Amino acid sequence: MSLAKNVEFLRHFPKLNGFNGLGIYGRSTSPGASSPLVEISGFGTNPGALKMFAYVPEPLPRAPALVVVLHGCGQTAAGYDLGAGWSTLAKRYGFALLMPEQQGSNNANTCFNWFNPGDIARGRGEAASIRQMVARMVADHKIDPRRIYVTGLSAGGAMTSVMLAAYPEVFAGGAIIAGLPYGIASNVREALGGMMQSTSRPAGKLGDLVRKASKHRGPWPKVSVWHGSADRTVNPGNADEIIKQWLDVHGLPSAPMSIGDVDGHPREVWWNADGETVVESYTITDMAHGTPLGLAGNDERYGAEGAFLIEAGISSSYHIANFFGLTERVSETAKPVVKVPVTPSAATVSLQSSDLAATLWSKSHKPVRQPKPAPREPKRRGIDVGAVITRALTAAGLMK
Repeated sequence: MSLAKNVEFLRHFPKLNGFNGLGIYGRSTSPGASSPLVEISGFGTNPGALKMFAYVPEPLPRAPALVVVLHGCGQTAAGYDLGAGWSTLAKRYGFALLMPEQQGSNNANTCFNWFNPGDIARGRGEAASIRQMVARMVADHKIDPRRIYVTGLSAGGAMTSVMLAAYPEVFAGGAIIAGLPYGIASNVREALGGMMQSTSRPAGKLGDLVRKASKHRGPWPKVSVWHGSADRTVNPGNADEIIKQWLDVHGLPSAPMSIGDVDGHPREVWWNADGETVVESYTITDMAHGTPLGLAGNDERYGAEGAFLIEAGISSSYHIANFFGLTERVSETAKPVVKVPVTPSAATVSLQSSDLAATLWSKSHKPVRQPKPAPREPKRRGIDVGAVITRALTAAGLMK
């Protein structure tokens, strides 16, 4: 099916029993709000005809990190930035921000074309345009090539899967919010079917889709997966498929090595032989389609509610930045973030030592249920492998 026919088919989504396909027609934040993003031109041949926006706080530390953030359908780079709070995080923690933006001429609903073969293959279309943007940022700001990350919502989450598969040597990690696995659709009808039903596939076949996307053979990016259990736009079963895909790529077992709650939502963790967390999964209980918002560490708040930007009592942007290893040092020039009063039930719990969890795994090869800790300890510089349980995990949370 041609791209023109795909776009025409997308126009009819609102007629499908109210189904609005990956957040189509969603608008984030109020039109009067402003974002510090600046548009950049001349970043390459731009085969995918995307726009490039960036925010670089001053001064940047030496060899800074870069986070690539991909918006959802019907959203803009600036709107999603304001809603999810990424430029605020970038300023506070001193990393560069790249936010590609889709154009209506490519997709009538400004969805990244994560299902179009011409846009998801290495060196082609939109994937190649985003890669060229990354190269421009690396050259302009002396980005540490070992600290480049990507995240996105919905169609942007599915495009995050694309970037991790097509360019695994570029990205140290990624976070997929309400997205889909790489390679499960080659046209919009298959994409729609995957969104609505999430067909279960063998782990090996899912892993092969990633391995065949490039000649890269490792090491592989680490991956954080987020999905609302009440999502009616992208079936929550897709989170299971994404996890299955990347566990197979990393050669890890299907059973989680740690199970716990973070801010009242179930989190599962897998780590490698070195004790480094390489796959994690958050199931946001009773949340619909969107990016989870809430209080972060030290009672800070990032972003603002809007269409597909949902108050859920947990700040996905902050936890993703933490998963990427970006929250260890606050920028000296960052202004203090306004703190919001918080009840004990909403407070973020401290994280347990990776050494203890890794030791327990090596001895038992069974899921580790973390004990409830004493009062919060200072953060270690070691790698996070699990959240402390604030209450027993009472349900799996994922819709099938």
